[in-house]
Amino acid sequence: MNSKPILIVPGEKKSIFFEIFFKSIKSNKIISPLVLICNKKILFSEIKKNKFKQKIEIINLNDVLKKKYFNKRIYAIDINNYKSKDYVHVCFKTAFKLIKSGLSKKLINGPINKSKVLKKKYLGITEYVAKNFKQKKYAMLIYNKELSVCPITTHLPLKSVSKKIKKKIIKEKIIIVNNFFKKFLNLKPRIGVVGLNPHCESVLKYNEDTRIIRPVINSMKKKFLVKGPIPSDTIFLKDNRKKFDVIVGMYHDQVLTPIKTLYEYDAINITIGLPFLRVTPDHGPNELMVGKNKSNPTSLIKAISFLDKK
Repeated sequence: MNSKPILIVPGEKKSIFFEIFFKSIKSNKIISPLVLICNKKILFSEIKKNKFKQKIEIINLNDVLKKKYFNKRIYAIDINNYKSKDYVHVCFKTAFKLIKSGLSKKLINGPINKSKVLKKKYLGITEYVAKNFKQKKYAMLIYNKELSVCPITTHLPLKSVSKKIKKKIIKEKIIIVNNFFKKFLNLKPRIGVVGLNPHCESVLKYNEDTRIIRPVINSMKKKFLVKGPIPSDTIFLKDNRKKFDVIVGMYHDQVLTPIKTLYEYDAINITIGLPFLRVTPDHGPNELMVGKNKSNPTSLIKAISFLDKK
């Protein structure tokens, strides 16, 4: 079989990931080999707890680096320092090593507690992954086949957002989004860009919508299917949103709140602009739900399915 594997970093030691992973495997026919990068003691404990019956073969990292292809099954690379505070980082570093070796161009990571793992060194996992590949131009895309969203700024406090709204970064994000849709989805996307201020108006002398956002969009209209700035309180109305494939917002919750309201778990988080595809379920570790067997696997199913076809 010549399908390259999907690398999977489960993430937090205490999260709903394995529950939704096992549910995803049971409910979805998968073509690509799957390689979990985690501690085998944690894995076997979760297998027993969730009564998972399929075989998972433990493989050695050095052996993996020598192989080009896998059989159609589930594998796991044992990360033995699970008691270390750097456990999640070691899992990621192992995945990065495999990607750089050319073994795979597909990565899924489970939910991460950003404050605990990143310790304010990075705004989010998107930035953490991009930094490890020295990638300066990238974007967060919350993808649903009906409608996707992309925030210009990600996990910034609101008081810091306006300082980061620049013509250069807006243009970069639009180009990255457009290139991703053309390359991986064979589609030239219709892109709607949201204004920063309510109704794209401001009582202040300086208005980012007229000074920054509108000029950059006007300069791109000849090459891209882009419109804006459009008020954020109306762009997600049914008759408005159907005009676009992607809505680009100025800050995180401006576009993530509507997309999650519309599609709930039926969306995935893709870091676009990287030399590989990195996808994650669009939700957190949800520690309060651990062990209750009530977590919804839809987002992880979509993530695996998306990479399985690429």
